[in-house]
Amino acid sequence: MLAGAVLGNAEFMTEQFLPFYRQTGPTISAFNAWIMLKSLETLSVRVERQTQNAAAIASELEMHKKVKSVFYPGLPSHPNYEIAKRQMSGSGSIVAFEINGGRKNAFAFLNALSVHLISNNLGDAKSLATHPTSTTHQNLSEHERALIGIKEGHLRISSGLEHKDDLIADILQALSHVS
Repeated sequence: MLAGAVLGNAEFMTEQFLPFYRQTGPTISAFNAWIMLKSLETLSVRVERQTQNAAAIASELEMHKKVKSVFYPGLPSHPNYEIAKRQMSGSGSIVAFEINGGRKNAFAFLNALSVHLISNNLGDAKSLATHPTSTTHQNLSEHERALIGIKEGHLRISSGLEHKDDLIADILQALSHVS
């Protein structure tokens, strides 16, 4: 389900949005609107749990010998850690990391996961993992990916609501499949 709000001044709303709205009818159903409103009631609790899980995952990954680097603003090793501490109450639910051995080992890791689902979308109640080079950033050239730090061994995990011990165990067993 996708929903949102359109905001703008009176001129924009009258001259641009209203004709579009009348011609396309971009309105979610009453049931979907109700589901969305109900889900907002627990959003803060879900985000808090996902953030705690991500922090635990990032700490575990940072200590693992098969992981080259971890990118998570809640880790003191992150270049913007001090800024993140001042500006954020948590460091988010996404953990990015680079695994040793490039694409081959990244795929071995992904294929060995059993709790995390492989997806090219992130942000769900379930824990997800993705390989940006072959999914979200595949249309960029190798040079463009290098400029933004995305390499063949780069992976992203979107932590879900599962118990952190189950998520960490899944990650560790998947890393055991990496050469």
